[in-house]
Amino acid sequence: MPLTDVAIRNAKPAGRTVKLSDGGGLQLWIEPKGGKLWRLAYRFDGKQKKLSIGTYPAIDLRAARAKREEAKTLLRDGKDPGAEKRLEKLTGKANRENTFEAIAAEVAARKKQSGKAQATLDKFDWFLDLAKPVLGKRPITEISAAEILVVLRKIEARGHLETARRMRSIIGQVFRFAIATQRAKDDPTVALRGALMAPVVKSHAAVTEAKAFGALLRVIDDYDGMPLTRHALRLMALLFPRPGELRLAEWREFDTDEAVWTIPAGRMKMRKPHAVPLPKQALTILDELRAISGDGELVFPSVRSVKRAMSENTLNAALRRLGYTNSDATSHGFRASASTLLNESGKWSPDAIERALAHQEVDAVRRAYARGAHWKERVEMAQWWADLVKAPKVMGMVMAKLTTGALEHLHEEAIECIRRLRSMPSRIMSNGGRPASLGWSRFGKHGSATGVTLARLISFGRRLGSKRALSFRHGWREVRHERHHHLSSPAAAWRHR
Repeated sequence: MPLTDVAIRNAKPAGRTVKLSDGGGLQLWIEPKGGKLWRLAYRFDGKQKKLSIGTYPAIDLRAARAKREEAKTLLRDGKDPGAEKRLEKLTGKANRENTFEAIAAEVAARKKQSGKAQATLDKFDWFLDLAKPVLGKRPITEISAAEILVVLRKIEARGHLETARRMRSIIGQVFRFAIATQRAKDDPTVALRGALMAPVVKSHAAVTEAKAFGALLRVIDDYDGMPLTRHALRLMALLFPRPGELRLAEWREFDTDEAVWTIPAGRMKMRKPHAVPLPKQALTILDELRAISGDGELVFPSVRSVKRAMSENTLNAALRRLGYTNSDATSHGFRASASTLLNESGKWSPDAIERALAHQEVDAVRRAYARGAHWKERVEMAQWWADLVKAPKVMGMVMAKLTTGALEHLHEEAIECIRRLRSMPSRIMSNGGRPASLGWSRFGKHGSATGVTLARLISFGRRLGSKRALSFRHGWREVRHERHHHLSSPAAAWRHR
């Protein structure tokens, strides 16, 4: 007859195992030492078998009967309940071991084996570190879209929209690898498409107008900061590589006899080596650089250690010091400047310009057939461009004459700077100080704006020269008089830095 809870509680051990039947093959075994174990007797494939269900009272009578019904269902489907239980146990162990963190580590290892650049690997690890506190120890099969969204929302709430978007992509890579290796069934990040705010795509600021670019080149030549920085800015203008490609350059990459700089694949965006023709002006700059850093491996070492490269912020900081805001010019913007002006010259084929920029052909079919490097044309173009860059006044003869018109342009900008300074709060102007990155920021947003404007005004004054000196000095005196500024002149302000 069927068992009852009362009968099970009152059952006593004996000198041997006592078996109490509940029917349908379900049995309660009472061990001599007092333990009570549920067992299910069944036949599969003509053989008598037993399935361990668990201990009483951890599994009570009702739960044991439910387990019996589940086993009968498996038998009707032609499955062995014992084999299914062993498979479930192995799967559960695998799921506990296959955490998000463990699978992400495998993805990172595969990226390293495939030759990804160290910068790419570091960025991948950085993104994973953001996700690990919430997802790291979780079995990957148990992670839901809602959990991932929590991670992404935290990043989005800080205003880092692009980081949140890329984080979703990185997490998706981990899940797709888990699916490919049979450790997950789906990718929850797919369900999150459209859940995040789309970042506004913003191009790198660049000077693409011939007159303004000529003025930028002139002020770079007058840069009185670190010589390494000045030379780096000059090479950016001459060769227009990506900033990281130049900043991490090593001396062994330069063949001055053949006038070629070969950038290794690991540092290129498209992961292919890129050869850059070196014009005479670039070779001259390299000769000057050898006297500074030629004893080390890096062409542009850090001021703190010759083993480390120049900081990624150095070139942009130099442009800020020269009076160009981050909406005026960036180090990456030299590429846009060169692309725009070379294309507008009409002298060079678009393919040669694109190869010089190390861009990949968008059209896959054309990319498969148009494999030429356009090397001869690029060598000629590099020298033509260098001749213009190193003589910015000549640029106007080809593009838009940089003579009186450019000076008028600079003069107008200087007057605009004076107008901005007049509009600054009196407490800012009366406190004195230096350009923004060197002290003005302590006055808050107005102080930073004042510092940047002052730096630009000083820079314009140096570039305008004697032709506009009178009106420039007059404008400065007006500002100083109105705001009781303690500095006697732009030059004094510059020395005060």
